Parts: sequence; C-alpha cells; structure tokens
Amino acid sequence: MHASSISLLGLAGLVSRVSAHGLVTAPATRTPGDATEAVCGSIMAEFYRADNTSYPEALLRANPDGLPAPYDPSNCNLWFCKGYQFEDNVDNVQAYTTGQVVDLNVWIRIPHEGYANVSVVDTATNTVIGEPLIAWPDHYAGSATPPEDQTNFSIEIPDLGEQCAEAGACVIQWYWLGQGQTYESCIDFTAAPAASE
Repeated sequence: MHASSISLLGLAGLVSRVSAHGLVTAPATRTPGDATEAVCGSIMAEFYRADNTSYPEALLRANPDGLPAPYDPSNCNLWFCKGYQFEDNVDNVQAYTTGQVVDLNVWIRIPHEGYANVSVVDTATNTVIGEPLIAWPDHYAGSATPPEDQTNFSIEIPDLGEQCAEAGACVIQWYWLGQGQTYESCIDFTAAPAASE
C-alpha cells in the first residue's frame, strides 16, 4: 500500500475518533483548494476537507514523521489561516469600509475553554495590525453551550489607511487557543476609507 494511502487511512480513523472543534461560518472564510494543495500537500488538504473544524496540532500528530512533499513550510504556514492560500479564495473577498460593522457567526463544535480574539492580520508578515477588534482573555467556549456573545457578535472595521486596500493583503482572523489546540478562520477582505460626507 502506498505511504499516502496509509496516512489517509490513519487520518480517517483519527477524524472519526476526535471529531473537532470550531470555525467561523459567516462571512465566508478561507478553504483549501488547488493552491493550498500545491504548497501544503494532499495529506493536509484532505485532512481539513474531512473535518474543516480541526486544528494543526492534530494534523501533525496524525503525521509524526512529518508531512510529505510537496509540503513546503516556507509557503504553507500551518499556524496562519491553517495554511489555506489566498489564491483558492479570491471569489470570497469581502469589501468593507472604515467604521463598517460586520457580523460574525462562529460554530463551536466541541467546546474547549481558552483564549480567543478577532484581529486584522497583515498576510505578508503574519502580524496583527493594531489591537484585537474583540477579545475574550479567558473562559472562551468553556461550556457545552457557549454564550451568544462568543458565537454571534459584531466587529467594527478600523481605519487601516491603504494597508488593506488590495485583496490578499489582509485577513480578519478569528483565533482561538483552547486547551493547547489552535483554531483559526480567515476572512479575506479589502478596506476602503469611509465616504466623506
């Protein structure tokens, strides 16, 4: 049996035992496609296609000898948007303006108490721009039914100047670290200054 077939069989078993845990359901977030598979490999792409709520630590545990080529850690950053590539998601870019209020919906499949925030992230450097737009310093998703303000909430688009004017330059990232497990969803967007009155 081919090594990738063995890994995929192991992956299927892992997913059925673990289930996993959470993601943003609206607005549209990044998903894996051909561009992701080209730099992250089919093992990674199939792992998240099987369970899009999973997390990188589980992927790495399922592949203790490392991810096989074409996995390229310099282009597939598992810790930024799960490694999902912008090129797979160009049809989902949201157009916002400074001061616009954006509603987010989060599905918590299995709660794990932890820390969470939503931030604007520069995709070239994987750094947060400014302060988080909203944050839960502790007790995020710590109960079987998380509070409404943790799963259905709004953020306001800050003044980003021209930094996020081009599609692919920035994402709005929901980040949740629960019991040592990293969950991320990334919303591609552009931000324009508010229209002058």
